[in-house]
Amino acid sequence: MAWTVGEVAKRCGIKVSTLHFYEKKGLIYSSRNAGNQRRYQKEVLRRVSVIKAAQKMGITLEEIKQAFASLPDERVPSAEDWEVLATKWRESLNQRIAYMERVRDRLTGCIGCGCLSMKSCPMYNKDDQLENEGPGPVLLERN
Repeated sequence: MAWTVGEVAKRCGIKVSTLHFYEKKGLIYSSRNAGNQRRYQKEVLRRVSVIKAAQKMGITLEEIKQAFASLPDERVPSAEDWEVLATKWRESLNQRIAYMERVRDRLTGCIGCGCLSMKSCPMYNKDDQLENEGPGPVLLERN
């Protein structure tokens, strides 16, 4: 059974324009009927679900596209495929979580950007000593 773009969008809880965007990015595929209207196979539901789940975890569309490219014949991810993809993404997610925890814990203090505009900055970055560690919020980049 082939699904219309509207049916897929409704079932996946996304906008039709999102499906068009995913297709333009090469993340999903459709065929065309005699009236040149898009038609999707039901397997697209799984691909869109994987895309949505990965995006919620902070995985970029480019990373998702690369992961999908590793699947033979552009097939939909199986449960085993999802396990492999999730394992590959786990370390990246752990790094993002650690970074976000550092941001959360240091949010109201000096971040080491070198601006010296906060009252607490001289305590942490007197005379911009952190400049030697590189540009930007270097304290947030520390583990």
